[in-house]
Amino acid sequence: MRTRSSSALIGAMVLALAACGEVATLPLSAGIGPEPKLPPPRHTLIPTVNIAPAKGWPSGGKPQAAPGTRVNAFASGLDHPRWLFVLPNGDVLVAETNAPPKPEDAKGIKAWLTGLVMKRAGAAVLSANRITLLRDTDGDGVADQRSALLEGLNSPFGMALVGNALYVATSDAVLRFAYTAGDTRISVPGDKLIDLPAGPINHHWTKNLIASPDGSKLYVTVGSNSNVAERGMAVETERAAIWEVDIKSGAHRIFASGLRNPNGLAWEPHSGALWTVVNERDELGSDLVPDYMTSVRDGAFYGWPYSYFGQHLDERVTPQRPDLVATAIAPDYALGPHTAPLGLASSVGTTLPPAFSKGMFIGQHGSWNRRPHSGYKVIFVPFESGQPVGAPIDVLTGFLSEQGTAFGRPVGVALDRQGALLVADDVGNVVWRVSAEH
Repeated sequence: MRTRSSSALIGAMVLALAACGEVATLPLSAGIGPEPKLPPPRHTLIPTVNIAPAKGWPSGGKPQAAPGTRVNAFASGLDHPRWLFVLPNGDVLVAETNAPPKPEDAKGIKAWLTGLVMKRAGAAVLSANRITLLRDTDGDGVADQRSALLEGLNSPFGMALVGNALYVATSDAVLRFAYTAGDTRISVPGDKLIDLPAGPINHHWTKNLIASPDGSKLYVTVGSNSNVAERGMAVETERAAIWEVDIKSGAHRIFASGLRNPNGLAWEPHSGALWTVVNERDELGSDLVPDYMTSVRDGAFYGWPYSYFGQHLDERVTPQRPDLVATAIAPDYALGPHTAPLGLASSVGTTLPPAFSKGMFIGQHGSWNRRPHSGYKVIFVPFESGQPVGAPIDVLTGFLSEQGTAFGRPVGVALDRQGALLVADDVGNVVWRVSAEH
């Protein structure tokens, strides 16, 4: 039997060996924009592991806000807050959640190493399985009331309101709850609209959703069941995709595929297109593969697992599918390798300074497979005529200490009713609020 001390020793040895791995040869900026640099893959015996151990914020600590803005804690003392949704009356819903049990995703040395990574990164805590309602009754930018709106859910994540129905995407289903404006607790069980791919592996468990502008459809993100199909394609059925779900019938179809792990969703106001942010594959080196933001075309294929950023082959995948690769579309805008973009919010309605008036806010959860670190901040990508232009602008930084530990990790982003930006921080256990400096 392996003792706790021997496990710790082996873990330290594995992490120390991994720390001897490769480092980035390109600046992070080389992997950002519509035409990122894509150097040759770098294969190593042990993947690069460069964790920012979860530390939490010191007393009085907070991120650094962009010039012309300020940041304060909208709510603190939460339990792994990951996703946000703002109701029409201004109430803020926060999914306090983490991964469900995944018994088949924890076998072998690689899985064990992944478990160590998750623990050090603060991602191994038990899921609260709760959606909490936060209310700011006096408009001072700080929530002064909170209540458990929904409890006992199976790793809830995405939320959307259509009429008097609140839709919640859990790790294995989309549920529908009756909601009345002002409700602080929903005690009536929800109805299941549709099952989502899950099971004992459920590698990318976070399921997000957004309603169509006319309220007739839901678009639901379903991540892959592996890094790069190493478990075979049978376990990837209808995964690495965005589903379109009919709200009335629950019927669904694959709207777009080849998206390794899509998370945030937002409508772009100029074109009316659906946009998403996607976490790309790991273990090809610190400079590959850039995560990205892209418009989502109906019926499009974006490459995973056979190719990346269009038609760049990933030779680890066998057998290949040249027929699919020939159709792979390159995404619109790279966000840098291993930055882990999760949150996405359109700036429509923001009251932040003019530099943030047209574009998308992105919460970058931060890297584990890159040296040096990347991500761990909130950025803004400006848009013109429905397309991203120029370099990203930092909105919130300072989530990493000088020693490389994580005070916090940004996840979901949303605009509140006053046009300020809310940011869920699942290591700091805070929802931050970024507002214009007066």
